Amino acid sequence: MNRTLRTALCSVAVAGLAAGPTACSEAVDQVDKAVNETYRVTYEVTGENVDSIEFHGGGGTAMEPRIESVPKPELPWKKTVTLRGIMPAAVMPVAVDPEGAEVTCTILYKGEVIEEQSAEGLVTSGGCTAESPVGG
Repeated sequence: MNRTLRTALCSVAVAGLAAGPTACSEAVDQVDKAVNETYRVTYEVTGENVDSIEFHGGGGTAMEPRIESVPKPELPWKKTVTLRGIMPAAVMPVAVDPEGAEVTCTILYKGEVIEEQSAEGLVTSGGCTAESPVGG
């Protein structure tokens, strides 16, 4: 199934590149609708001086996921969400005052770490983004 899906996605992407950016976006949306399987991930953020956390919460589409936000989160912070299709998992901690900001974000799938990033003294840690296990 994954090999077939990957081949289909590549074919659609190549066709989309030939037709232009709008066609590619539409092609990805069509693949996303066809892959109706869901998966659960857990986001974790640890550190200090984090002002907000933004994350893909499961709404929207693969090309335009709905971003949810948690202002002034208590750390350590943890959230499990259900995503669909080829939507990537993503969590983005933000620190307005970079002085003393220390952040580690982690994405877990089936209890295993699939992405982890750490940063110090940045306005944003850059966050963590992981490819959908459904599409890969």
